[in-house]
Amino acid sequence: MRVRKSDGPFSVHAISGTYVVLFGFNLDEAECAGLKGFSIHRTDHTENEAYFFEGQKAFEQTDPGLAPGSHSTRSHPIQSFQWSDYTAKPNHRYTYSITALKGEPEVLVPFKRVEIAIETEAPEGGIHDIYFNRGVGASQAYARRFGNRPPTEIIDGRQVRNEGAYKWLSRGLYEAMTDFVLQGAGASRAFRIAAYEFHYAPFLDAVKASSDSGSDIRIIYDARKDEPRDKNRSAAAAAGVAGLVTERLEGKSKISHNKFIVRLTDGVPDAVWTGGTNFSEGGIFGHSNVAHVIQDRVIAQKYLDYWTLLAADPENADLKPDVEELSPLPAGGPPSGVTALFSPRSSLDALDWYAGLAGAAKEGLFMTFAFGISDAFQNVYGEAQTPLRFALLEKKTRSMKKGPERDAAEKQIDDLRRKRENVFAIGGLVPNDKLNGWVAEKLTGLNRNVNYIHNKFMLIDPLSDDPVVIGGSANFSAASTDGNDENMVVVRGDKHTADIYLGEFMRLYSHHAFRESLQWRREGDQPKFLRIDDWWKDYFANTSRNARRLFFA
Repeated sequence: MRVRKSDGPFSVHAISGTYVVLFGFNLDEAECAGLKGFSIHRTDHTENEAYFFEGQKAFEQTDPGLAPGSHSTRSHPIQSFQWSDYTAKPNHRYTYSITALKGEPEVLVPFKRVEIAIETEAPEGGIHDIYFNRGVGASQAYARRFGNRPPTEIIDGRQVRNEGAYKWLSRGLYEAMTDFVLQGAGASRAFRIAAYEFHYAPFLDAVKASSDSGSDIRIIYDARKDEPRDKNRSAAAAAGVAGLVTERLEGKSKISHNKFIVRLTDGVPDAVWTGGTNFSEGGIFGHSNVAHVIQDRVIAQKYLDYWTLLAADPENADLKPDVEELSPLPAGGPPSGVTALFSPRSSLDALDWYAGLAGAAKEGLFMTFAFGISDAFQNVYGEAQTPLRFALLEKKTRSMKKGPERDAAEKQIDDLRRKRENVFAIGGLVPNDKLNGWVAEKLTGLNRNVNYIHNKFMLIDPLSDDPVVIGGSANFSAASTDGNDENMVVVRGDKHTADIYLGEFMRLYSHHAFRESLQWRREGDQPKFLRIDDWWKDYFANTSRNARRLFFA
């Protein structure tokens, strides 16, 4: 949902997703003299509560000495033209009152005020149901709630699960995953599962329960290499579903990287569960992931046809022409609605097509990269004319040994980051409690290869009337295009979908951008104070902040 309101020279643009409400503020530059920032008040009509939000910084002149994040924006306003509420809840009604404040820190004076009523989206109930897990286990919130303890601990020689921690980390994704295979389970239902990692025991138990109730279930999982083959086999046997499995064995140098479920009702495919979330403990509860349910018979049939091809366990060379016939590249840009694209393919044309779409973005580009930025997209971030280009990375490069090659690869990323149009963040955490006001954070221990950013999606002009969302299992790489079994969906013209994805992208970006900034702080550094000079001028200069103001507002 998008709402824009103004009070003379002051305007506010609000965009609601499921758990996020984004804001862009704008005040005519000629009216900014003396601007001290923006206070934000929220009324939650669903839960009948109201309060001013709190910020990280305070004015030095009126500093109450509280910890970061405890300063009311009524007295210590936000000094930014872009802000987000990451505490929103799905399907809630909110009223936000945003006030531009002038005056002095001791006596702030309201200048202009805008009040916006908005509703957040429900994650389910439409053509597109979208579930993002928390994806930020290493956080101040997790440290406060669960004491930085892993969600499963060994206590007195036995494993003890903290169910509250798992529920918080899931953020509804796991519950939706189990509901997908259990709701309506019985003789009228069938499910076709394609998996890379397929070994989270409670989910496999749900699959077994659905099968026992009469659902016709068939499973393909990756068995080309020891990992994840051995864990998949062991878990399937323990859950009693090994008899439902066809192992994907051919093409041993590649991987069967899908994570989707096709649902059939009375023999007709009617929905598909897809995205980048592995059916594993780390995939569901650890690093950041999204699951995307599409309730569309045409798309579900495409996925069923693809699953059927994979179930024959063909060699990659034999599979490629069939995959390309099933999911041909669109001529030119993507058509309105949903397009499914599958791998492996005989060339990198699909990767080049994605890069071409990214490079043609007019207003903004937002991408996630779990394994470095491939050459095709380095070119996009280096040469495209798009005024604002965000990237969220697990780390600067793919896994590489220390040495000249990695140094050169990291320098390429550093050079891209210096471009005004590029706004990057790299996954990280608060490493210790020696930084003023911050508690050390620890990882959940659920993941090994990817700790933070496992998402694979791209947003092209997401706030336009014709947004494009591309996402699925593939990592926008050559291997994901011509080698692996992969699936992607291209959703064009659906603002509901774009708004949810953009809100979650900015949540993850803000989380990791702040933590990355801490590496430049020294032990004992005092928190920075709010400014009393013309801090706003940077938002009207030739800067990325100006580009962000224009994009969001």
